[in-house]
Amino acid sequence: QVQLVESGGGLVQPGGSLRLSCAASGSIFSIATMGWYRQATGNERELVASITSGGRTTYADAVKGRFTISRDNAKKTVYLEMNSLKPEDTAVYYCKMTPYTYNGWDGYWGQGTQVTVSS
Repeated sequence: QVQLVESGGGLVQPGGSLRLSCAASGSIFSIATMGWYRQATGNERELVASITSGGRTTYADAVKGRFTISRDNAKKTVYLEMNSLKPEDTAVYYCKMTPYTYNGWDGYWGQGTQVTVSS
């Protein structure tokens, strides 16, 4: 059974920074793409950033230049460094990973962590 556990959310003032982490556990042989999504109240879930096993990154236009995604394969962990935060970044942030297990490739979601940007 694969589980993803997120941490690092919270309340921050505009212009501040937060670092999110998401660690995977279970019988995992390797992990392909890792990503962060977010869902604001009343909106659909949207991709924030992703990183492939080879380190290629993709960012939503709204966060380019402010957010940085990275991964530590040995720790089965993905990070999201968020700088210059804006009120419109307020949302529940979810990590998603595609690990290879005894059952093959499949996608898993974390439980979500709240990020609130407000003065």
